[in-house]
Amino acid sequence: MQQHFSLADCDVMGFDLDYTLCRYHLPQSGRLIYDSFAEYLVTEKGYDKDLLTLAPDSLDFCCKGLVLDIEEGNFVKLAEDGTVLRASHGTKSMTSEELLETYGRKEWKHFNTVSGMVSRSAKYYLYDNYFDLPGALLCARVVDSLDQHGVQKKYDFWKDMMAAVQHNYKISAFKEGSGTYFPEVKNHPDKYLQRCPESVKKWLKQLKSAGKILLLITSSHSDYCRLLCEHILGSDFEEYFDIVITNALKPGFFSHTPNQRPFRTLENDEEQEALLSLDKPGWYSQGNAIQLYELLKKMTSKLDPKVVYFGDSMHSDIFPAHHYSNWETVFILEELLGDKVTVPVETESEPLEKKGKYEEDQLKAPYFESKQWGSFFVDRLPGLENAEETLVRTWSCKCISTYSTIAIPSLEAIADLPLDYRFTRFSSNSSATAGYYPSPPRALLPNEDLVTMK
Repeated sequence: MQQHFSLADCDVMGFDLDYTLCRYHLPQSGRLIYDSFAEYLVTEKGYDKDLLTLAPDSLDFCCKGLVLDIEEGNFVKLAEDGTVLRASHGTKSMTSEELLETYGRKEWKHFNTVSGMVSRSAKYYLYDNYFDLPGALLCARVVDSLDQHGVQKKYDFWKDMMAAVQHNYKISAFKEGSGTYFPEVKNHPDKYLQRCPESVKKWLKQLKSAGKILLLITSSHSDYCRLLCEHILGSDFEEYFDIVITNALKPGFFSHTPNQRPFRTLENDEEQEALLSLDKPGWYSQGNAIQLYELLKKMTSKLDPKVVYFGDSMHSDIFPAHHYSNWETVFILEELLGDKVTVPVETESEPLEKKGKYEEDQLKAPYFESKQWGSFFVDRLPGLENAEETLVRTWSCKCISTYSTIAIPSLEAIADLPLDYRFTRFSSNSSATAGYYPSPPRALLPNEDLVTMK
């Protein structure tokens, strides 16, 4: 495979919506998502009311790439070889001794299935995107709360957690105004949504002018998609795209066959009967990548049109688009901003009690490096306090270079580049940092603290 990647060589540009094309104000959206799940657990399932209050720095617990071992109530951060680098029971970090005693230096018991991106399991849950991540903090606090009431052999809160997610995000919730999440975003979109920068809007138009086909493929339902797009792009948002696919139910959109997941038309945001084939551009619901690709062949008059897909979830966007559809993939990784952003000092002075429930609340943005979990990209081997420090890549970091073509902090980072700009792609024969643009995370640079990369 060639070493460089250029958007000019692609015929089709596909975009995820949430946290890709539409960026959120992370501290506010993180708090809202946490509250929407917590309120359901407390009011509907009788969980401890203490779950409704959050200490100012609580969201520090949220770190992409954590895996929850559901029955044990433990969270683990995995190395690329599947060993456990850090772990917590509930919110409480394990010491090096506890870590070695619990997990040793062997591959974590579910690593084989989690690393194969097996999507559903009753045994573990992978937190890899900002829609899910506040739920990790809530689950950890549920474990803490249950432990206060006695020793647990196996934890059984997951079904309640799934009910909370379903209650807030189900298809009908937006229209009904049920749950906490949708009504709040509907009423205060500016508080949660970042408007699309002019540079990105101009870039999308340039792609279209250059003859590229533009797709929007989101798992959000059509009514929420419309709210987001009108807010971030304007009422003419449909003009940016040739095909809009909502309720795409990724990763199944990529892995399922046409008879498992047919396309459906929409009327007033209600899904209609299944389509036998996809014949023309338009707005559709559900569907599958196989029939979409057949339509793209017709639209481009090419036997093998080249597609690139931009997304923020390794599990739902990047891995399946790469693995099942053989598309190029651009990973949107806001963690790359963590190297550059500092917390403004002046926010420290205002007393907490003066701030509203969903105001800053001093809650840090989740893409700042978590103090509890350390770098998203690397970590040192546990239990070697006195030995020369050896850093290893995390499993999350390895996935980036394995399944992404390139990784960028945001669309804005590339919007001003010429269309034929040549990115260095991730590949097995290039360095571990090759595909990051505009620059790799500092943690991966070997001269940082003169540590040795394994």
